[in-house]
Amino acid sequence: MSFWIIAAAGAALVTVLLARALTRGASAPAETGAAHDVQVYRDQLAEVERDVARGVLPEADAIRVRTEISRRILAADAAGQNTPAASGTPSPVVIVVIALVLLGGSLGLYWQLGAPGYGDLALQDRIARAEDMRRNRPDQATAEAELPAADLPPELSPEYEALLTRLRETVAARPDDVQGHVLLAQNEARVGNYAAAAAAQGKVVRLKGAEASIDDVSGYAELLVMAAGGYVSPEAEAVLRAVLTRDVENGTARYYWGLMLVQTGRPDLAFRMWDGLLRRGPEDAPWIAPILAQITPIATMAGVDYTVPEIGSGALRGPSAEDIDAAQDMTPAERMEMIGGMVESLSSRLASQGGPVEDWARLITSLGVLGETARARAIYENAVEVFADDPAAMDDIQRAGERAGVTE
Repeated sequence: MSFWIIAAAGAALVTVLLARALTRGASAPAETGAAHDVQVYRDQLAEVERDVARGVLPEADAIRVRTEISRRILAADAAGQNTPAASGTPSPVVIVVIALVLLGGSLGLYWQLGAPGYGDLALQDRIARAEDMRRNRPDQATAEAELPAADLPPELSPEYEALLTRLRETVAARPDDVQGHVLLAQNEARVGNYAAAAAAQGKVVRLKGAEASIDDVSGYAELLVMAAGGYVSPEAEAVLRAVLTRDVENGTARYYWGLMLVQTGRPDLAFRMWDGLLRRGPEDAPWIAPILAQITPIATMAGVDYTVPEIGSGALRGPSAEDIDAAQDMTPAERMEMIGGMVESLSSRLASQGGPVEDWARLITSLGVLGETARARAIYENAVEVFADDPAAMDDIQRAGERAGVTE
């Protein structure tokens, strides 16, 4: 409340000062054009008298000059009397309107765009705050405990319920049966018991060990998120990291990693990751629909004026067959000019809209090929800041920097 009192007092003080300036300016006499002319003519008369006294102007000529100047003074004076006087102090209505615009407009604008109660946070402070939020967020068990216990769907048939109960008992009696845990995870997820499904899938991953597939591990991460009601816990993050270490392009893991970034205060990084998934497609990928439902407000939070791209349009289109044929007929200089144009187009898009890590890596490598080492190093350093929290993306950036010769 104290903030609003101080803000209103400041706006009121500004309004009073402006109103005072208006009233004082209106009360000061304004010199008209006719009055200025009269003063000029009077100065001319005085100059004539000085010339006569010095003997440089004969008296006969002085009489004619005095007559002409006097005539002009009378004409200017008459014109000044016919000029309507300027209005005086502004009306109270004008002052009230100014006060309402300043007070109401400024407070209303802040109400829409500001954040009452929050101090100014520099970018470095916001990043530090996000990192602290990420380190200290609740674990998986806490998140699951805050959710209501899962109930079997009412439309579940007695036969299916009996089979599920028998499956649970069988798996409990045979804890090392991989296939049993696979079936249990599938059926627990089918009835909405995601906590039990995640536990069973986690057992599958542990039993398979190094032979666990990417789908096994990514499925485990997804079940952990669903068991926590859509929250990406530190445990789920660790599983996602394991997936991305093995497959940096895994769509499921990249989607949930972006969701984790949103939840921990880094919508800028999440936007870049999700935008890349949209551009890569395909349209029927399971992560496309949830990204489309969320990416517009995420882009706003990231400070990007965003238009959803064509799904599956590709992060960067390669040269067409016509481009390749045309390049074969070009001189080396012309080919370098064409490549430079493509690089400039990519650079402009990344600067204005951002993009996936593949585009950043491609740009760094291309600039290295073109010999623009200083520019490649600057973009490499920028990419390191952008993808600092994405270890899989950092691997791509590091390799691109090595190819461009800009890493130490």
